[in-house]
Amino acid sequence: MRKVLGIGSEAISASQRIEERKKKEPPLGAGERFATLSKKLEKKGATNPDALAAWIGRKDLGKKRFQKLAAKGRKKASK
Repeated sequence: MRKVLGIGSEAISASQRIEERKKKEPPLGAGERFATLSKKLEKKGATNPDALAAWIGRKDLGKKRFQKLAAKGRKKASK
């Protein structure tokens, strides 16, 4: 059973909302998501926002996948 939000022609399902949000997010490996999260954490008062963002990324993506993205980011930064 799908949850539908809204009334009439404005009604969209939860899966459609997720798809819309994914379209707006930058792709994984670009580093934009990491930078955005780091800035948000800094505004909230984190003493080391980059380390906290990395911890959150590892928890979310898993060690192996996060390390691949981190290596891709380091490679991109060195160019």
